[in-house]
Amino acid sequence: MITGALLLAAGQSRRFGASDKLLAELNGAPLVSHAARALSLPMIPHRVAVVASGDVAAILRPLGFAIVMQPQGRPQSTSLSAGIAEMERLGVARAIVMLGDMPFIQTEDIARLLVFPADQPASAWAANAPMPPAIFPKSWFPRLAALTGDRGAGALLKDLPADARLTLPAERLRDIDRPEDLPTG
Repeated sequence: MITGALLLAAGQSRRFGASDKLLAELNGAPLVSHAARALSLPMIPHRVAVVASGDVAAILRPLGFAIVMQPQGRPQSTSLSAGIAEMERLGVARAIVMLGDMPFIQTEDIARLLVFPADQPASAWAANAPMPPAIFPKSWFPRLAALTGDRGAGALLKDLPADARLTLPAERLRDIDRPEDLPTG
């Protein structure tokens, strides 16, 4: 079974200010590189990033990501749809979807998602809600591609049974939206 990783990294960073949050430094490396490294497992042969910035693409290519460029200002659903189209083109049987502004996810969290049944979706879970990262079988790709607006797949995952939920500490699932969200010290 071929698994792909889809890193969504084409957001507008509106709340972060004038600079691109994915390029902000965290522990000596660009923010987006932390999420990318969490997806770098040998059992994930295909890694794709949907980006709107050439600078972000330049960080991700050396980390083994194929790049799908997305025009700036598009809603998240457009990035998800473009990434899912690439997953289909690559012939993956399931895809892990993760956001580029989630630097605290660990490689072992991704590995734990990979052990869920391959024919069903599964998701990280915190505060009684589904969160990225999530893993989807190919049979769910049309549902993902049909999403609209600036929302992800959370609405599709809200009714997942308990055995399809990976409970993780909320601290690992948080994303970076504003400069003050970056840890200091």
